[in-house]
Amino acid sequence: MSEAMTRRDVLKGATAVLATATACGGASAPPRQRPAPAARNSAEMDRFVADCIAAAEDDQPQEAVQEVLTRAVSEPRAMLAAVGEPDTAGLTVFHRSENLTIFAAAWTPQMNLMPHNHLMWALIGIYTGREDNILWRREDDRLTGYGAECLFEGDVVALPDTAIHSVTNPLERFTGGIHIYGGDFFATTRSQWDPESLTEQPSDGEVIRRVFERANTRARCAADET
Repeated sequence: MSEAMTRRDVLKGATAVLATATACGGASAPPRQRPAPAARNSAEMDRFVADCIAAAEDDQPQEAVQEVLTRAVSEPRAMLAAVGEPDTAGLTVFHRSENLTIFAAAWTPQMNLMPHNHLMWALIGIYTGREDNILWRREDDRLTGYGAECLFEGDVVALPDTAIHSVTNPLERFTGGIHIYGGDFFATTRSQWDPESLTEQPSDGEVIRRVFERANTRARCAADET
């Protein structure tokens, strides 16, 4: 990130999702259902998940699981076939336990997610599209952007348990990635930061759900206009 980049510049992408009013002039419609599991290569995903579970027992679990994920997304078309073509923003959970969570995250075109932390190590591997991550850190009781990771198809990034990041899909098509966490992602009390004020708040599933609903509504309306 350039030293000349201002805090306002950093926030432009992160605030877009909450600054945009609900599209099509009405309340958010229910998100479309994902493809049925039978449409995916479940056997291939079962093998991938089993390999991740085994790797997580290593003395260096993040590094070991990263090797598995890197191999898997090195053939992005095969992973796309196994997971399914993303057409709705959301999370498809493949494994959840006390020490490991694996899900596919799908982002609508130009979708943004506010800064948040995980409080556990994380891995992200992209199998279609692109995901841009702004990296943040606490400085003098405030959050400051200090770097970025731009992930393309086949790329993998490892985040430490102290990481704070926000996510943007800069493309005009869907992005899909495999996200792996060294713990129970859904049972951990984490933080999220307001995208405009950068005020820290407890992670709120209802707020996140509305972000996904708005993104899906905008994507549907954009598709209707084409």
